[in-house]
Amino acid sequence: MSRATCVAIAAVVFLAAPALGGCAGTGPAVELKGRQFVVEIADEEAEQTRGLMFRHELAEDHGMLFTYATPMPQSFWMRNCYIPLDILYFDGDGSFINGHYGVPPCRSANCPTYPSSKPARYVLELASGVGKSLDLQAGDALRLP
Repeated sequence: MSRATCVAIAAVVFLAAPALGGCAGTGPAVELKGRQFVVEIADEEAEQTRGLMFRHELAEDHGMLFTYATPMPQSFWMRNCYIPLDILYFDGDGSFINGHYGVPPCRSANCPTYPSSKPARYVLELASGVGKSLDLQAGDALRLP
């Protein structure tokens, strides 16, 4: 390959990089114990009902943030989920309440539920093992987008 061709390719890559960077890994993010997670926000009933159903993968730095108007008892299940998840519950101030880790997928009609121990306003679903690795303690803060 000639030097001119290499320079031309490098120029195209350099000029396209900002546009390509917007395609992957960007969007709203939350921070938890110093780690950032790009999240899909589920704030409407249809999004909350579907959640991460039918997904075959979830990057370790991505998740889904469920938001509710007011704190209330929450309980999630894993029906039609294909990947295990960590489910983390936070109160109205974004303080950690409790979590369920390595929650397995469920393909039966009678799936177990995984409840919050107190009323929660935010629920963060992360790839299995990610939440547990954060060693969350009651009161740890979730920084919202």
